[in-house]
Amino acid sequence: MKVAAANSTEADVSSHRGGAAAGRRARRHGGSRLRMADLLSEATAGMLQRPGRTAMTTLGTVLGVGAFVAVLGLTATAGGQIDQRFTALVATEVTIEDNGGPDPVRVPNAFPADADQRIRAVDGVVHAGVWWPVAGRPSVTSVPLPGRRQSQDIPVRAASAGYLPALRPTLTQGRLYDTFHDQRAEPVAVLGAVAAAQLGIDNLAVQPAIVIDDVPFTVIGIIADVQRQPDTLFQVLIPRGTAEALWGPPDPSERARMLVETRVGAARVVADQAPLALRPDAPELLTPIPPPEPQSLRRGVADDLSVLFLLLAAVSLVIGAVGIANTTMVAVLERTSEIGLRRALGARPRHIAAQFLTESAATGTIGGLLGTSLGVLTIIAVALVQRWTPLLEPAATLPAPLIGTLVGLLAGTYPALHAARIQPIDALRR
Repeated sequence: MKVAAANSTEADVSSHRGGAAAGRRARRHGGSRLRMADLLSEATAGMLQRPGRTAMTTLGTVLGVGAFVAVLGLTATAGGQIDQRFTALVATEVTIEDNGGPDPVRVPNAFPADADQRIRAVDGVVHAGVWWPVAGRPSVTSVPLPGRRQSQDIPVRAASAGYLPALRPTLTQGRLYDTFHDQRAEPVAVLGAVAAAQLGIDNLAVQPAIVIDDVPFTVIGIIADVQRQPDTLFQVLIPRGTAEALWGPPDPSERARMLVETRVGAARVVADQAPLALRPDAPELLTPIPPPEPQSLRRGVADDLSVLFLLLAAVSLVIGAVGIANTTMVAVLERTSEIGLRRALGARPRHIAAQFLTESAATGTIGGLLGTSLGVLTIIAVALVQRWTPLLEPAATLPAPLIGTLVGLLAGTYPALHAARIQPIDALRR
């Protein structure tokens, strides 16, 4: 009997020690374990429980990441085209300004009467002409047909004959005036398309006329479009000699300027030589403005595009984060009983938090993947329409889905912590 009692006592001690060890193991392992496969399974089931809501939740992230990828791609793609346009237009344009010198009143117009001929003698010049706004803002009246009279407040620009071809205009009707009209101060006018529409002139076959400060001018041409100085489409252009004969030299507050079109690569040389070629007696009266460097122009355009569209992308990402946070919070409230039951069965708070964080991160990742695809398709579509070469930076495009994941994690943090703090007894009472 004593031996049996001893054996029983040893068994109880061994059982107690085993229970204590099991308790220590349980405490060490947190009471329960959640495998990664189970975590992913639970998160997937939670997302598929409301597929429509999940799809709408990812929309903000899709737009944000898509805008981010599209911005980087379109900026690089557009930047690749800037060099062509720079060479075609900006790199061949030089502006020369009349600075007035020390006594602007004494020299109202520093450009000589034969400025067009003088500047064309400079090697590299294609077209060049002087222009200025006619002083006094003269009134313009249209008389396209007998008995029809329409008055408009339209700017009038005095321009030498060489100025018009330097604009690279496209004529709708008629022709441009030339050196003959300029030197003889002929009362002729060329209208921009907008100015012609305002004056009601759309057919030069009837030989319409306009009246500028009670002086009749014959309209000989209508410009449909220009590649330089598009504001001329809103104006009436008259020969320089005619403007000087009727209204005198330019107003001191609006000095004359010269537009010079050069061959590619000759712009800076022409800018350096132009003042001396035009006014060898006083070159200091003229200030040449050469075209900007292509690198700075490209950088400036790219920066402007990036800032604008990245702000839009950031706003979309914020909206997406708010949507994910709101949806995750609603899911937590709807599944309070489920959370309480799982807690009662041994799930730890960190397991509950991990589940909802995984759901929100997965939602953000899906939005990031779809957004990246949308951004790439947008770049390709724009490039095809514009006949550009699409450029994609792998370093910026490939990590883009991670932005969606990060947004999902940040958005799901508060709902996950809220779910982890739910007590089993409180949840089961609801």
